[in-house]
Amino acid sequence: MKKIVVLGSGNVAGHLCKWIISSGNLLCGIYSRNKIKGKSIADKNNIEYYCSIDEIPKADIYIISVSDNAIKEISEKIIAKDSIVVHTSGGCGINELSPAIENRGVIYPLQTFTSGRELDYNRIPLFIEASNQDSYNSVKVLASDMSNQVFDSDSEKKRKLHISAVFACNFVNHLYSIGSSIIKEMDIPPQIIAPLVEETVNKMVAADNPFMTQTGPAVREDYNTIEKHLEALADTDYPRKIYELLTDSIINYKLNGKL
Repeated sequence: MKKIVVLGSGNVAGHLCKWIISSGNLLCGIYSRNKIKGKSIADKNNIEYYCSIDEIPKADIYIISVSDNAIKEISEKIIAKDSIVVHTSGGCGINELSPAIENRGVIYPLQTFTSGRELDYNRIPLFIEASNQDSYNSVKVLASDMSNQVFDSDSEKKRKLHISAVFACNFVNHLYSIGSSIIKEMDIPPQIIAPLVEETVNKMVAADNPFMTQTGPAVREDYNTIEKHLEALADTDYPRKIYELLTDSIINYKLNGKL
């Protein structure tokens, strides 16, 4: 059993607290500069809240889960000694942590986190790295307690994983937002396309090559329909540009087999 302290109070930090407790490890408390959010997470998980880093207790592992631009600043304030300090960012490498910390690591969960959403933590892939073998062993044990899917990584691989996640999650969500806004203009509830989205995702994740499940006018090279769509989007700015760019990308992939 590892003694853990979480630093941060965003969506990831909130889920981490619940996740760590469910893994059987000891969550000693949470630190956050945002007292309202930090105390709320602490109360929900029946743990201590600390408003000062100087007050946080001794732990085996300190997990920093804050915005990328605050990781270094927070890590520089932790007196780690024999403890391990890790961050959870997909966009930052291990060297973002203070070089004064000997035992550094990363535990990057490949998932989107929203407060209040229930998740099956055991299914969330965790990508780990560490500054030395002893730290790696401890990080691996903790990660294995948290998930059934644990993978070794390095900063470059993790950066590409994060880019993949942005395309597959953040951009897809934005495209859904655009599609929903078009429907709303006709006073049609956006939930009407939910079955379409669900079936698309089901086919996509079941396929070895998601492109083989691609449908629509672009993959059919149906230029007549494409032109009609572009005409309908003539009064828009970004939706038309995005439509053109993605259509060109799909056609190019079909013809050349590369993005």
